[in-house]
Amino acid sequence: MTIVEVFDPAMCCSTGVCGPTVDPGLSRFAADLDWLAAQSVTVIRHNLAQEPGAFAAQPLVTGALQAEGEGVLPVVITDGTLVSKGRYPAREELAAWAGLAAPAADPFAYGAVVDELVAIAAAIAANCEPCLEQHVRAARRLGVTDADVRRAVATALRVKDTPARAVRRYADELLAGSATGAEGADGGACCGQGEPAPVAIGERPAPADSGTCC
Repeated sequence: MTIVEVFDPAMCCSTGVCGPTVDPGLSRFAADLDWLAAQSVTVIRHNLAQEPGAFAAQPLVTGALQAEGEGVLPVVITDGTLVSKGRYPAREELAAWAGLAAPAADPFAYGAVVDELVAIAAAIAANCEPCLEQHVRAARRLGVTDADVRRAVATALRVKDTPARAVRRYADELLAGSATGAEGADGGACCGQGEPAPVAIGERPAPADSGTCC
């Protein structure tokens, strides 16, 4: 049975989701190790902050640390052979070292790239310029092209503009009716004219159905 050992630098946890920000690289690697374990590979992970004895007991790791310092971490050892140091390898590399077939790409996987594109769209919807700037920079660091960022922005704007288009259509209908002398059946008032209907605190009127989106 293949044994893969990972010797992490000192950190509070290895998932990448603790602390003030999410580390997408650590989250991806944790998912890759879960996938490896599901293929009947024994995965053992050590954290320098919590298990210094494991580092001292592995000559390959102590030798690398003495030669290069803590910057050599993380170290990956497969069946007693040091196969990677100073970075978190990709799933395809882990599979090759374990003698497994390369995993098929999942076109529906929700990863760091998708996360940033969603955040860009949310920033557009929220009119948040600092958020947009931050997530565009993060997407570029992950290798997302400006063309794909523009597609995300265009999709967000198309969704965001749908209610505005519905209101414009409704305004056209009202104006078309007034041109022929038509009036509302109840003559209700709005915007300070007449008495508005009472609305409970926290209650929001249901939006009119504008049909399909985008």
